Amino acid sequence: MATTSCRRRRRSSRFTSVAKPSGALHPRVQKAQPEHFGIVAIDCAKARFKWMLADFYGRILVPPTLAEQTRQGFREAIAALRQAQASDELRDLVIAIERTGAYHKPVQRAYVAAGYETRIVHPLASKQFRRIADPGNKTDDTDLLAIVRATANGFGLLEPSRDPIYTQLQLLARHRRDLVTKNAALRNQIHVELDALMPGLAATVGDIFDHEPALVIARHAGSAPAIQALGLEGLARLLEARGVRFQRRGLEKILAWTERAPEAAECPLIHKRIMECLDDERRARLGSIRALERDLAASLVRTPYVLLLSFPGINVVSAAELAGEMGPIANYPHDGAITGRAGLFPSRSQSDRVDPADGPPVRQANHAPRYIILLIGENLLTCNGYFRGLAERWRAMGVDRRVQCVRAAQRFCRIAYPMVAGQQVFRHPGRRPRHKILEKLLKFYIEHETPMDRILRDLRSAIDAIPPAEHAMEAEPLRAALGSPPSPAPTTADTDRRRTVRPPASSRRRSGPRPLREILPAVLVRLGVKMVESNPKGETDST
Repeated sequence: MATTSCRRRRRSSRFTSVAKPSGALHPRVQKAQPEHFGIVAIDCAKARFKWMLADFYGRILVPPTLAEQTRQGFREAIAALRQAQASDELRDLVIAIERTGAYHKPVQRAYVAAGYETRIVHPLASKQFRRIADPGNKTDDTDLLAIVRATANGFGLLEPSRDPIYTQLQLLARHRRDLVTKNAALRNQIHVELDALMPGLAATVGDIFDHEPALVIARHAGSAPAIQALGLEGLARLLEARGVRFQRRGLEKILAWTERAPEAAECPLIHKRIMECLDDERRARLGSIRALERDLAASLVRTPYVLLLSFPGINVVSAAELAGEMGPIANYPHDGAITGRAGLFPSRSQSDRVDPADGPPVRQANHAPRYIILLIGENLLTCNGYFRGLAERWRAMGVDRRVQCVRAAQRFCRIAYPMVAGQQVFRHPGRRPRHKILEKLLKFYIEHETPMDRILRDLRSAIDAIPPAEHAMEAEPLRAALGSPPSPAPTTADTDRRRTVRPPASSRRRSGPRPLREILPAVLVRLGVKMVESNPKGETDST
């Protein structure tokens, strides 16, 4: 195992240039000559942006100019830039745009469409270069000067191109997370109104949102005396009429509560109305969340991140959120780039012989992937047997729970990288026994009431991402669900011939719900499993 000093030497040896790797300009500057290399600095606002042009030496060629964020404003700014480029004989130039929420994106798209290379300067980088030269003086003009300095020193960074699938995953995942957060606030509000209307009911049944009969009874009756007047049979008829499953012992517990329930707060009808309104909003939001999760799964199966479902403790939503925040795995040369981008490494403050071994995690990082990676690490410590064993060992050593989550997240990144980058089902003790990807997807789709044609389409996409060597193992639970007997491994010729099999015309024309037995044969054929039809009941085998 590498020592701390070895790790420090390896970390320090990675520096080969002062500039950031994705921000280096010097080869292009040497080729074009510094006086013929231009840097366009752009500081964006909501409706306008300010830009200026300088050469690599910092000589201002076009002073700070204000432009509107409109189609006409973009055309005028680009035309002025082209004229200055020709008059000053600039052989090469880059567009450096300071990141400003989402306001810089229309400007970036406009210059990219005009054929220019755009680079992004982080506000923290431009801030440091501004404060050095103009302390206590922040204006749009001083910001532009700082953007030029940052870009010339290698802090104008190239951003990798974004695949539309990952952009869609990121937007859907963030929107779902926002709805989940808002739904949690709604649950708290419903608890407040329910405690005012029926004090003690939530404590009697436990989690009221996991006890649908109690919530339906509370919405319908509105008070403890009304529940008591309905009685056991009346409550049962009420729930049956609304299609809510229940157990009589649960109803008996609610009736027992009515005998000792305290008086409700004043204005019970108003509290009941508010609770119903909030609960209707919560239910509508739950439907939106389920629809978003179906869309997340449909996009996930089109990426290699679907292989992470074989990892116990990782579900469809977690894998989809990770894929959306990470983007294409080709953007990461190794697993250390993942933890580096997420800031999952200790900060360091070394001076002379003073060098603390482990500082707190760095603060400046991309917090979106950091959040989801830490969330996965916490889930693994709870749901994965291998990581539970690590947690017990770390707990015995006195390791804080937060540090345990960071360690689990780092180990997960080391395991997940070869799985996604190599598109393989990686062997590791944390994946024993490994989960079946198609079985987990199928269970997810059934729980979310997904149409069968969509299930079949997504399962076929997932099969394309699964290595062929794993197809036989993936087929085992599906064949068991279908009730088919085991069959010998197919030959290549048989597999190619069976892949041309189509379902009967009658099943293709039929619409509406379809049983699983109609889609599983098509999935098994896609996996290369030979289907063996069983004999009708009562008929003996010819052998």
